[in-house]
Amino acid sequence: MSAIHPTAVVDPQAQLAADVQVGPYTVIGPHVRIGAGTSLGAHCVIEGHTTIGADNRIWQFCSIGAAPQDKKYAGEPTRLEIGDRNTIREFCTFNCGTAQDSGVTRVGNDNWVMAYVHLAHDVQLGSQCILANNATLAGHVHLGDWAIVGGLTGVHQFVKIGAHAMVGFQTALSQDVPPFMMVDGNPAEVRGFNIEGLRRRGFGPERIAQVKQMHRLLYRNGLTLEESKAAIAALKGSVGGGDTDVELMLGFLGASKRGIVR
Repeated sequence: MSAIHPTAVVDPQAQLAADVQVGPYTVIGPHVRIGAGTSLGAHCVIEGHTTIGADNRIWQFCSIGAAPQDKKYAGEPTRLEIGDRNTIREFCTFNCGTAQDSGVTRVGNDNWVMAYVHLAHDVQLGSQCILANNATLAGHVHLGDWAIVGGLTGVHQFVKIGAHAMVGFQTALSQDVPPFMMVDGNPAEVRGFNIEGLRRRGFGPERIAQVKQMHRLLYRNGLTLEESKAAIAALKGSVGGGDTDVELMLGFLGASKRGIVR
């Protein structure tokens, strides 16, 4: 049975799975859908065209699905979609998308989102990401799977952070971060690659060595970006299972519009 506190205000049109838990004074709007096993703390506001999957835990005082902070927004029925098994801590703010982009802000699965994190309109957050306290993602920011963003970090609109990348504490990030890289500072600089994270995710020594070589080709060998991309492409076929990593890097570099931190 659902456990809805008597002080909660749940619109009759909202669709909640039978076992959803809703804390005191939480407000849920008419276009909200919430999957099985999800719990909402006290004093949350869940509004807009918002879909929340299964087994999420949303702590108290969160604002989920509010209209985007964009002057161009004219009330279009844009959306927020949250996957499964995410932890969303206190005072987080997730906004819906805008018609100028895909119209949806999207959060994947198994993310660990700490207190006071802001996801602006049209953010695309992958799965298994960690966002520390007060990380602020502006509109249209994309994060790949397993990305980590340190506390008090500000990410400029349209920036992309690649899979397995790590952004350090209090970074001002205005350019793209390639997969696997570690950056911090103001302005941001690449400090190395995320070797410990790759080890924890089961990357073997040969794959890690290939990622290290990609880091050298991008940041240590004095090559232009085009020369670096050609040299990285030449790594294909040299490491068992490593072609996926090379293709991930090349695809990211080829799609970058703001330029990479370099």
